[in-house]
Amino acid sequence: MDAPELPLPVIMRQSWRDLASLHWAVDPALVAPMLPPGTVPDLLDGRTFVGLLPFRMVDAGLPVGPPVPWLGSFLETNVRLYSVDATGRRGVVFCSLDTDRLGVVAGARAVFGLPYRWARMRYVARSTAAGTEHEYGLTGRRPGRVGHTSRIVVRDLGPMPGGGTELARFVSARWGLHVRWWGRTWYIPNDHEPWPLHRAELVALDDDLLAAAGFHGVAGRDPDQVLFSPGVQVRFGRPVDARTPRRT
Repeated sequence: MDAPELPLPVIMRQSWRDLASLHWAVDPALVAPMLPPGTVPDLLDGRTFVGLLPFRMVDAGLPVGPPVPWLGSFLETNVRLYSVDATGRRGVVFCSLDTDRLGVVAGARAVFGLPYRWARMRYVARSTAAGTEHEYGLTGRRPGRVGHTSRIVVRDLGPMPGGGTELARFVSARWGLHVRWWGRTWYIPNDHEPWPLHRAELVALDDDLLAAAGFHGVAGRDPDQVLFSPGVQVRFGRPVDARTPRRT
């Protein structure tokens, strides 16, 4: 599914690389109170999903000019939900975002109201006879929830045929995020090329980020979907009030 036309002006560009995507079906009634006013859980066959996604952020910066040195590249792990607003825009809502750059935490909280936290993080890719394994780890540090941890290992099994499953398209064809900030619900649009999606196998998971977000016991059962992607380049447009209809 192609991205809709991005409202101008473009305010930011970045690349998301080496992304693992784990998703579990959860009760929409549990998710609904966690979403910003004016949005509801987006459903696929009557179900909604919580995602756990670690990746590398690379070369973030302004629309023109070089990427931001050092602060523009970092590790991130987010816990996310899937939303739709009254205008029909389908987005994501972040329960938490952990990164190893304290400056990113301060900036994203101040400018966009996003729930970033500071953590020690690591990423390692290694070749095995069964395929390339990607390991992501974090331990929370101040300021934030000190001691929260996550370790994820997935094995890349190669490209998915036919553009992926319906669930893969549901979680990946997202062109913005909803966030509550300064008493209003905002939609921050983005665009990117279609995700190059790979089948993946979960090798290891030891995580308390999901439980901290209110999804107790979820990490103890198998995900409904595990994916890997080498990544995409992304552009962000200016935030708009979530009540504002989309331009056609």
